[in-house]
Amino acid sequence: MSAGSVAVIVPEDIAVPSWDLYELSLPCTVFGKPQPDLADPWYELRLCGTGQADPGGLAVPGLALRTPYGLEDLVGADTVIVPSVPDACVEDGAPLPPALVSALRDAYDAGARMVSLCTGAFALAEAGLLDGRRATAHWMHTAQLAERYPKVQVDDSVLYVDDGDVLTSAGLTAGLDLCLHLVRRDLGAHVANQLARRMVVPAHRPGGQAQFVDLSVPATDDDGMAPVLEWARANLDQPLTVEDLARQAAMSPRTFYRRLQGATGMTPLQWLLNQRLSLAQSLLESTDLPIEKVGELSGLGTANNLRHHFIKQVGVSPSDYRRAFPRTA
Repeated sequence: MSAGSVAVIVPEDIAVPSWDLYELSLPCTVFGKPQPDLADPWYELRLCGTGQADPGGLAVPGLALRTPYGLEDLVGADTVIVPSVPDACVEDGAPLPPALVSALRDAYDAGARMVSLCTGAFALAEAGLLDGRRATAHWMHTAQLAERYPKVQVDDSVLYVDDGDVLTSAGLTAGLDLCLHLVRRDLGAHVANQLARRMVVPAHRPGGQAQFVDLSVPATDDDGMAPVLEWARANLDQPLTVEDLARQAAMSPRTFYRRLQGATGMTPLQWLLNQRLSLAQSLLESTDLPIEKVGELSGLGTANNLRHHFIKQVGVSPSDYRRAFPRTA
């Protein structure tokens, strides 16, 4: 097994904000520090700037980096990582530099394994490398990714997607999950597990990013629905039916069904399930109540029923979710 070379793109000429330095630091931490007792040689890390004026200096807000590598050095790397792209490219559709997009295509054609962390998926998609593939990004941006690049099979429920020679991750810490997964692929489970221990992180986290998505009701312009929805949220421990909600709203069940679906995009039963799961999440995060009591108070019934819906909708068991979000004093 060989570690190989890893080229990490630092798009300094398109104003990466300081908060995106987290994604840049992840591959530097995993692949940049030699671990001779685990694997020798370790990875060869290259920070590759995208600027044209001074390829020896990267003007990243908050710090200065010096590197001899530029976009031309992507070709020949075993793995190419795009940590992120600027917010303007995601939120406003600002174009990525053509030279960067072309360099990504060239690196892929030369046989590099292509990787994106968080919003870096937009760069791979712009280069056409995600067409026809399953991919992910931070759940806050997956809808924009799917709308802008309809050929991409966007999955917003996972921490990362391994599609062989192209891999994508969700946001922030999910990028670390993917980097450790790459080590596991390259150097084996023992090396990845030992490295994770040194970084004081789980070697593999259960579930997907669905456990981090806000399940509360979407915004609605239908003010007439607000009172009944608030009433329902205050009575989730009761066995509510569509008829109960319609009666509270002084509507026929058919009218209520149509109004709620128009206001939230969900059927009444889907909306109720999301509200119950959202309450269960809150109870698991903020209390030490037994799982059975959480199921009762959220209206999801028995512990087995709560577990069934949690695994299906959130991607992890209630116990795993509680461990991921421990109650603070």
